[in-house]
Amino acid sequence: MIMMVIAAIIVLLLLITWLKVNPFVALIMTAVGVGLATGMSLEQIIKVIKEGMGNTLGFLAIVLALGTMLGKMMAESGGAERIAKTLINRFGEQRVHWAMMFVAFIVGIPVFFQVGFVLLIPLVFTIARQTGMSLIKIGVPLVAGLSVVHGLVPPHPAAMAAVDIFKANVGLTILYSLIIGLPTAAIAGPIYGKWIGSRIHKEVPKEIGDQLVVQREEKDLPGFGITLFTILLPVFLMIASSWATLSLPKGDRLRGALEFIGDPIISLLIAVIVSFFTLGYARGFTRDKILAFTNECLGPTASILLVIGAGGAFNKVLLESGIGKQIAEMAAHSAISPIILGWLIAALIRVATGSATVSMMTAAGIVAPIAATMPGVNLELLTLATGAGSLILSHVNDSGFWLIKEYFGMSVKETLQTWTALETIISVVALGLILVLDLFV
Repeated sequence: MIMMVIAAIIVLLLLITWLKVNPFVALIMTAVGVGLATGMSLEQIIKVIKEGMGNTLGFLAIVLALGTMLGKMMAESGGAERIAKTLINRFGEQRVHWAMMFVAFIVGIPVFFQVGFVLLIPLVFTIARQTGMSLIKIGVPLVAGLSVVHGLVPPHPAAMAAVDIFKANVGLTILYSLIIGLPTAAIAGPIYGKWIGSRIHKEVPKEIGDQLVVQREEKDLPGFGITLFTILLPVFLMIASSWATLSLPKGDRLRGALEFIGDPIISLLIAVIVSFFTLGYARGFTRDKILAFTNECLGPTASILLVIGAGGAFNKVLLESGIGKQIAEMAAHSAISPIILGWLIAALIRVATGSATVSMMTAAGIVAPIAATMPGVNLELLTLATGAGSLILSHVNDSGFWLIKEYFGMSVKETLQTWTALETIISVVALGLILVLDLFV
């Protein structure tokens, strides 16, 4: 059975990288193949795939939809630009690259990497043109902040999926991700960005820069405080829920209420509803306009949902086939730390497939049964280690690689020196900090 797992992963990687099969189709095909190879009946294979995909999407589809709506309200209201301008004014021009990291970290909490990047890149272009600084020095901290949040901080779908698979505490995972994520983003972003920016000087590409650099009147932007409150509301509610679970007795009414509103689905729902007022009606948007925003933003999430759901199906087949139990039994006698194992498996799949989501979901499905048999494993840090591994060494098989290349007007070599390097720095530094934190919590 162990050889079947290895073979299944190799087949999955070959389907995606060599045969160029859609990750969703490849994951379903591999799940069926594993079921057949391990002696599951045809009826059982279908049932398990449906259960795995349904259980995964039943939770994550709601999280993804609500998070995307919140990000859309930020974009249309100018809330993200307000946060950026305020922080930049307070940091000063000479430390603007540090400001960009914090901007990306805050803005990236409720939105996907690509959404946050497209949302904030006009600001990067504007600053680069006004200051004459290298686009790399300002842009690297931006993408570093977005990438760290995307891979480590719930409620991003892949991170939330790993939380669910590992049965980790959401609030503690968020807390630890902030402790680990901020210094990681600082090293990979402003510090590395300043160093590489002094060696690679890039001007803003003229055509795309002329399209995206749009000046807005100060009076047309929402307030900083209300914008920050809206975007961080779900995080505050989740942390409050974790505090209640740890501090209050079972049956306590306050604990029950805080755990309810701190559930990822309810907290995001509350934040989205609040955004309709703080970033919608308060900015002069009509009900019809807000409805249009929330409808049109959901289309691009379809492919992401399918990949996540298929990863859940593959995970379920592995568990039901008995492979997970056998791996767990072997690993129980192994000296390898589950934290390192989760990071390593995710890293290997990431390098081969280019997909952080596929690597994180697959690694979580393999390592979860191992961790369940080993006492003393910190599930929250295990979740973060898997996420860190899923970010490493982005290269030409990752769509994010080409996104950065085109927007920054870089060559392939320059993109490897900037984007690929910072992703690897994030992965390695985060793992180191996770192992250090594991000594104390």
